[in-house]
Amino acid sequence: MADNNILQYESTVWKTADLLIASGIKQSDFPKFMMPFFALIMVESRFVRMIEEVKSEFVENNYDLNLLFEEIKDLNQGYNKFLVEKNKTLKDLCRSDKTFEIDFDAYLKGFDDETKDLLGVEKGNEEEKYLDISGICGLLKKKRILLAFTKAWSEIDLKPFNNSEITTLEEHIKRKWADISAETSGEQYTPDDVINLISEIVASKITDKNGIITIYDPTCGGGNMLFGVEDRISKILGKLTATYGQDWNDALFALAKIESRFREDSFIEYGNTLTDLRFHNKVFDVSVSNVPFGVDWKGFEKDIRRDKTGRFKALPAVSDGQLLFLQHLISKMDDDGIAVSVHNGSTLFSGDAGSGESEIRKWMFDKDIIEAVIQLPTDEFFNTNIFTYLWVLNKNKPIEKKDKVIMIDASSKFAPLSRNKGKKRKEVTPQQALEIVEILNNFRDNEIAKVFHKSYFYFNKQAIMLTNVDENGKTIESLLPTKKNKDGEIVRESSICLKDLIRIEQTEENKTLIFAEFHITEPPSNEYRSLLHYFDEIKAKLANFDYKEKDLKVYTKEATYWYDEDKETLIREKDGKLEELGCGKIVIKSKYNKPTKTRPDSITVTVELTPDYQKDYEIIEFDFDETINRQNIENFMAKYITKPFEYLDNVVGVEINFNKLFYKPETLRPLSEILTDLENIENQLKDLEKDLNI
Repeated sequence: MADNNILQYESTVWKTADLLIASGIKQSDFPKFMMPFFALIMVESRFVRMIEEVKSEFVENNYDLNLLFEEIKDLNQGYNKFLVEKNKTLKDLCRSDKTFEIDFDAYLKGFDDETKDLLGVEKGNEEEKYLDISGICGLLKKKRILLAFTKAWSEIDLKPFNNSEITTLEEHIKRKWADISAETSGEQYTPDDVINLISEIVASKITDKNGIITIYDPTCGGGNMLFGVEDRISKILGKLTATYGQDWNDALFALAKIESRFREDSFIEYGNTLTDLRFHNKVFDVSVSNVPFGVDWKGFEKDIRRDKTGRFKALPAVSDGQLLFLQHLISKMDDDGIAVSVHNGSTLFSGDAGSGESEIRKWMFDKDIIEAVIQLPTDEFFNTNIFTYLWVLNKNKPIEKKDKVIMIDASSKFAPLSRNKGKKRKEVTPQQALEIVEILNNFRDNEIAKVFHKSYFYFNKQAIMLTNVDENGKTIESLLPTKKNKDGEIVRESSICLKDLIRIEQTEENKTLIFAEFHITEPPSNEYRSLLHYFDEIKAKLANFDYKEKDLKVYTKEATYWYDEDKETLIREKDGKLEELGCGKIVIKSKYNKPTKTRPDSITVTVELTPDYQKDYEIIEFDFDETINRQNIENFMAKYITKPFEYLDNVVGVEINFNKLFYKPETLRPLSEILTDLENIENQLKDLEKDLNI
C-alpha cells in the first residue's frame, strides 16, 4: 500500500472550493457541492482497484469483458459498467471538453442501482436524493464549471490507499464540512484524538472476548467514529469486527453506506434511530455515539411518546434529546456490552429531582450501568469550546466496581495544537489517552480521579410546609376553631371566618379597595352590564390584593383587624385594646351565587384569617437504607428548620456536578504579605506626590 501520505490530498480537496468561490457559491454550501464528488472519487478508486484485482486472476490478462463484469458483480460491492467496458476513469473523461458531458452522463449511469441511489443519479422528486449528484451537476453546469470542477477532483488519486487510509482522509474533510456548515452547536464532528481515546477505552475492556466484535453507532453520520473505532480496535486487538450504523442525514448516510460496502461485515441503515429503529433484535458488544448536543425532539415528540420498544424509561425535556439517545444506546448493549458516548454537560445535571433527566440518571445508577464519566478538555471539538464528557457504560462491571463509579477530570490531559482547527485548539495525545485509560481501569483515587459509591449522586428533595411565625414565634394556627371530622376526631378548621363585617378598606398609592357591602344583589352603577360583569371586576381587584399592605383594615362590629408588617403579626383592636394574634394572613374571598327559582343572583364577600403557610424544599443527603435515610432527613430538619412544619412529598433525584467534585478552593495569601504590598503601594504614591510637587 501507499506511504502514510494520504493527507497530502486534504489541501488538494479544498483547492476545488476555489472554483465554487469564484462562482459566487456560499461557503456554507460547499459541503453540498463537495460531498458527491468526494464520494465519486472514493467509489471510483475502489472500483478501479477491484477491476485490476479481478483482471489479475485471469491468465495472461486473457479475459472476456462480459465474464469480467460478471465476476465483479459477484463480489457484491457494486460496480460501474462504463469503467469495465470503456476502461475510462474520471480523469480520462476530463481530457476532452467536447465529449465530456456525454461521457460523464454515461459514466454516472454505469453505476449499479444502489450506488446510483446513494449518489443521487436519476432520482425522482419524491424519492430520497441522498448525495444528489445529478442536481449538483445541474447547478455546476449553469455556473459553467462542471468540467473544471470534475477535473479538479479527478486529480486526486486514492487507488493506492486502503480502506482505513481513505477513511482517515474522509474524516479530515468531513471535519471541515461540519465546521462550516453546522446549523446548530449540536452538530458535532468527532475529532481523531477523541476517537482514539474511545477506542483505547473499549479495547481495554474487551481483551478477553472471543469471536467477531460487533460495533454499533446509532448516530453514525458519515461513519467517521464507527469506522475509526473499528480500524483502531482491529489494530489494537487483532480481532475480527462487524460494524452497524444508522443515520438520517441524507448525504452523510450515503457516505457511510458507500464506505461500508468496501468493509467486511459492515451494515449501515437509513432513518431516525429514535423513531425508525433498525437492527431490531440485535444487541452489540461495543456501542459508541456522539449524539447531537442540545437539539430538540419536538418534531417527533408524538412518535417518542408512543414508542412501544421499552427503550425510554423516562423522557427528558423536549429541548434536548441527548438522554433519549443514551437510553437507546443502553438498550442495544449486550449483557456484557461496553458503550462510550460523547455529551455536553447538560446530561449530567439538567433537570430537577423528579424530572425526566433526573429519572433517567437515577435509572442508570439503579441498574449500575455507569462505570465512569470523563471530563475532556475545553476547545476539543471543532465548532464549540465547551467542556465535553464521555459516559463510559458497562453492563457487566467486575465485582470490585459494583455500585461504584469513577469520575475523571481529564481536562488537563491535552497538548495545544500548533495550528487551530476552527475552535479546536487542543488534542489528547496517544500517550495521554493511555494515561486516562490506565486511571479508568485502576479505579482508584488520584489527583484527577475520584471513586464514589453511586449513592453519593442521589439526593432527597424533601418538600415541607412551613408555618410562618411572628417575632415572638407565634402563629394564629393555635386560634383556629376545632371540629369533628367524619371519623369523630377533633381537628382544626383551616381559617377563622370573621362575622358581622362592616367595612374593608385599603388605600395606598392611588390603589383603592373598599367593600362596605358583603351580600351584593345589584351592581353599584349602570356602567356594569350585569351583576356577573361586576363580579369580574371584584375578582380582578382581589387578584392583586396584598394582605401585608400597612393600611389595610377590616372592620367588624366587635373589632378591627390589620397586619403589622414590622412585627409580622395580625393585630386585633377590640374595646380600645391592641392584641397581637400571631403571624397570619387576611384572605378576602368573593363568590358569585347563580340565580335560582326562589332568589336572584348575588355576590358574597367574606374575610378569613388563616395561618401563613409557605411551601419549601430542602436538599438532603441520601442513603439507600430507608431507616438511615429517614434519620438523615430528621437530623437535617432539627438542625436547620426552626419554624413549625409538616412533611410533604419526598422525591429522590440524581445529578453529577463536576465543579463540585473537583472544586479546589483558592489559596488565600497571608495577611502579612497583603499588608506589605499595601505599604509598598502607599510609599510609591508618596514618592509620586513628591515628584508632582517639584
